[in-house]
Amino acid sequence: MMTVPEYFGCKAFDDRVMKARLSQPVYESLRKTMDEGAKLNLSVANAVAQAMKDWAVEQGATHFTHWFQPMTGITAEKHDSFISPAPDGRVIMEFSGKELIKGEPDASSFPSGGLRATFEARGYTAWDPTSYAFIKDDTLCIPTAFCSYGGEALDKKTPLLRSMQALNKQALRVLKLMGNDTVKYVRTCVGPEQEYFLVDKALYDRRPDLIFTGRTLFGARPPKGQELDDHYFGSIKPRVAAYMKELDEELWKLGILAKTEHNEVAPAQHELAPIYTTTNIATDHNQLTMEIMQKVAARHGLVCLLHEKPFAGVNGSGKHNNWSISTDEGVNLLSPGDTPHENAQFLVFLCAVLQAVDDYQDLLRMSVATAGNDHRLGANEAPPAVVSVFLGDELTGILEAIEKDAPYAGVEPTQMKLGVHTLPRFARDTTDRNRTSPFAFTGNKFEFRMLGSSNSIACANIMLNTAVAQSLKEYADRLEGAGEDKSQVLHDLIRETVRKHKRIIFNGNGYDDAWIKEATQERGLLNLRTTPDCVPCLLSEKNADLLTGHKVLSMAELRSRCEIMLENYTKTVSIEALTMIDMARKEILPAVEEYTTSVAAGVAAKRAAVAQLSCSYEAGLVSKLSQLTDQIAQRTDELELAMVHLGDESDVMVQADYVRDEILPKMGSLRAAVDEAETLTAKKYWPFPSYGELLFGVR
Repeated sequence: MMTVPEYFGCKAFDDRVMKARLSQPVYESLRKTMDEGAKLNLSVANAVAQAMKDWAVEQGATHFTHWFQPMTGITAEKHDSFISPAPDGRVIMEFSGKELIKGEPDASSFPSGGLRATFEARGYTAWDPTSYAFIKDDTLCIPTAFCSYGGEALDKKTPLLRSMQALNKQALRVLKLMGNDTVKYVRTCVGPEQEYFLVDKALYDRRPDLIFTGRTLFGARPPKGQELDDHYFGSIKPRVAAYMKELDEELWKLGILAKTEHNEVAPAQHELAPIYTTTNIATDHNQLTMEIMQKVAARHGLVCLLHEKPFAGVNGSGKHNNWSISTDEGVNLLSPGDTPHENAQFLVFLCAVLQAVDDYQDLLRMSVATAGNDHRLGANEAPPAVVSVFLGDELTGILEAIEKDAPYAGVEPTQMKLGVHTLPRFARDTTDRNRTSPFAFTGNKFEFRMLGSSNSIACANIMLNTAVAQSLKEYADRLEGAGEDKSQVLHDLIRETVRKHKRIIFNGNGYDDAWIKEATQERGLLNLRTTPDCVPCLLSEKNADLLTGHKVLSMAELRSRCEIMLENYTKTVSIEALTMIDMARKEILPAVEEYTTSVAAGVAAKRAAVAQLSCSYEAGLVSKLSQLTDQIAQRTDELELAMVHLGDESDVMVQADYVRDEILPKMGSLRAAVDEAETLTAKKYWPFPSYGELLFGVR
């Protein structure tokens, strides 16, 4: 039996494989491209392609694909075999540098937001050498960017790479001006914690809402939910443990650094956390992780739900984006060290993040906006829709001292004494953690906690990288004009940044209604509660100047993304509404009516036997169920009519607003009546598995 170190990365064309299979000059040239962005010539690409093909064929691969991330939020691939005809009628296995570098998938059916007409089908994929190729299902998968015939980005990877390039450029300028000129490149790194639900597939197959939308559109709460907090970090059930074991093995084979797994707060909810790595690779790995989670679940008779709110009344699922900045020398620029108040480099980069989050809070909120995530944000289970930064007492104290130009007294290390002699003593951290903060400092990184479970992490990191690049650009511009007096300018810059942007710092309870009032009314922070509220922010002058100025997205690409996000929101909710109508008409109404008729027949039979029986329970039940039947029918009709009127609108913004203001309230009203009917209908008549069965059915 192979050990983990022996098989880890066996399905990835990683650095170890490249060193072993490429000549030294080719390897060094490729590394220069990967690390420093140097151009890749065709001869190097040919050599890499040959080695990659030979390795893949030895692993049993017969096909290759340019694996890319269109604006659908999932990945895409078109498979081509390695075979090429030989003169004697047989075939040989070939793969060229041209095939490695460029692919040509049909681009007509992917979301383009108006960048491409339906008849304009040509699109290109371009190899991303900074992310390792890998083998999945006997196919060599080559991570690529995806663009239109005109060169516009049609994917999430291209702007992500651009944002990383922008931050690298500005960070190097600042470091050099601060006297650190040995750093060759700066990269952001991410470790996305992934939350998910597991349900039994046999139960899932009986829920049309789960099949079509990924969440339950109806469902009365069970007697027990998450009230006792007994599922959180609890003992992992054998069937789930077997799933997690196989999931780890599959991820490790691909070189994905799956590290931590545990039960989450809600019944049937779990979490997987990796060790963080370069943002581009982390994004690829998270997309792969979500795909593999679902594939492995199927092999265990389970379904992995990645929707942000699959069940009402219990916590939904998010994705915590742990983000930091590192140099090629292995220095984490967000590590405060033992004396953070004396660490000018750390303070500059900390202030750059604070300024970025404050200046572009609308962009960060927009970057996580989806119909599914709207159910979580601000619902006392996830961060509020108001963006703020948690720093903790020590860093807040340091910044306050800088603002006042006063000496910082420091925090004395404290030994934890637990009152039991056999338990070890250990140093307590100088600051607590805050799980209600949207953007929390956690020791040497920031945890952006607003992402939804199904989100690609690309969009959030595009906005975060670019916003921080802008802060660093302003600092570099100012330091370049400082002459010999850089130390004083640096001090003034940090102090002014704290004074101007301290409103974004909040170390308290983000779930408290008083905080939302303080944030919006006293501090002037934004509260963009829904997707239609925040998506238009993408096109504001301030945000457009940021993204076009750093060459991350053009105006055409910005407009297309705005349209795609609004269309996705409208279509997602429309599918949910149509599913509700279908379930109510075809299954729920007939089931309630059948049970009501059965009870009424029982009343008639009893009274036929004994005329003076009151049958008050049965009569009351028949009356109540009849009322609910009428309500369900009426509210289904109202929802259907609203959906008809949605088709009268053509503007995507008007449609999204209509969905938020008209469709969603009617869906909520219909659900309320159906859920009440479920609590009164005998189990054998109800057509769908209950919440109790779904949440507690996996053992």
